[in-house]
Amino acid sequence: MATRLTEAGAYAHLWCTPALAEIFDERRRLQSWLDILAALAGAQAELKLIPAEAAAQVAAHARADRLDLDAVAAETRRTAHSTLGLIRALQRLLPEPAREYVYYGATVQDLTDTWFGLVMRDVGALVRADLVRAHATLLGLAAAHRDTVMAGRTHGQPGAPITFGLKVATWADELGRHVVRLDEGAPRWSVGQLAGAVGALGFFEPDGVELRRLFCARLGLGDPVVSWTATRDRVAEFGSVLNLVTGTLARIGNEVYELQRPEIGELSEAPSASTVGSITMPHKRNPEASEHLDTLARIARASAGVLVEGMVCGHERDGRAWKAEWAALPDLALAAGTAAALAADLVGGLVVHADRMRANLDATGGRWASERVLAELSRRLGKHRAQGVLQEALSSGDGDLVEVLAARGVADRRELASWVREPAVATAAAMVDAVVARGTPGAGR
Repeated sequence: MATRLTEAGAYAHLWCTPALAEIFDERRRLQSWLDILAALAGAQAELKLIPAEAAAQVAAHARADRLDLDAVAAETRRTAHSTLGLIRALQRLLPEPAREYVYYGATVQDLTDTWFGLVMRDVGALVRADLVRAHATLLGLAAAHRDTVMAGRTHGQPGAPITFGLKVATWADELGRHVVRLDEGAPRWSVGQLAGAVGALGFFEPDGVELRRLFCARLGLGDPVVSWTATRDRVAEFGSVLNLVTGTLARIGNEVYELQRPEIGELSEAPSASTVGSITMPHKRNPEASEHLDTLARIARASAGVLVEGMVCGHERDGRAWKAEWAALPDLALAAGTAAALAADLVGGLVVHADRMRANLDATGGRWASERVLAELSRRLGKHRAQGVLQEALSSGDGDLVEVLAARGVADRRELASWVREPAVATAAAMVDAVVARGTPGAGR
């Protein structure tokens, strides 16, 4: 039974994707844990620490679909031990000689931290794939709208002209850096954990280091080289990168959210005939996707903070830190993974209203050209004198920029008209070209 609104059948699609559910669904998580135990037994058998037949029996019977989840939960509660319910449930499936070799010399943190290594590897790959998909779409949009003029806005107000291609190029450029961050970080956080009681691997002396190497290799994880029970920077780094990702996606979402307001009308989310914006105001089309990116980013920020806080850890093991991660890391992974998939879909269906972009720019009565006029007047009067002249002229009313300045005699009307004839966006277009030419980092992987 779902205990959270976000897990309810009607709403879960807003907080999870099918691919993420494959990782975090309870039975699938338990299967991952069983796979970890089977890999450990296999590595131990390879070093002749346990009988090969016992390892084979563990691997053959480590099937989550054969577990009674209610019995696992009941035994976990009864013993107040995090994994004893799972251990005993698996032992009941095994023939007698193999039962003693389940979880042989391992700890709760060996199991759960190794699962974290798998989670960070797999969630990172999902997020990366959606970022690459979004990035490719944005490069296409940037190229297509390289010369589509619109108002640049600062402090929420229309300013000098830019192109929509430039705006989109900044989105793509930022996402590209996140792809690089995920690629650079993956080898650091996609590692296993086999530390034993206090990190010294004393139970497996003198085979601990080799055992850990074989164990990690069987799971497709890196060898951490040294135990990391109290060293939580890997989890914190992963969380921080996902936090950055969702921050960028929320920035894109907020731009789309604002620019599709009817009074601006420069962008629209992909239309859907089945979507009901409001049951009391049927004319509305709510910005469902773009605003949800901000919602997901808020969850991600809160969870990432918990993961960073976990770096302050006591001695060789501190349950306060890593058990808090059990709640925070899945929440962050779900938020970031869902946001990445949603953002890729959002930009893929984005509708651009180039005519409204130009109309909104022209509605300022040519005042959008004040930066260009300032540059020309600065060559004649000096920058600060020219700024003073323009400030006084433009604060006096809402008339056309050329007429206001011509009336003050600061320049010939024909000169003024030439300065405001076309937006100065050639450099903006060149920057778009540079971003597009660079392409998507590692897109062929």
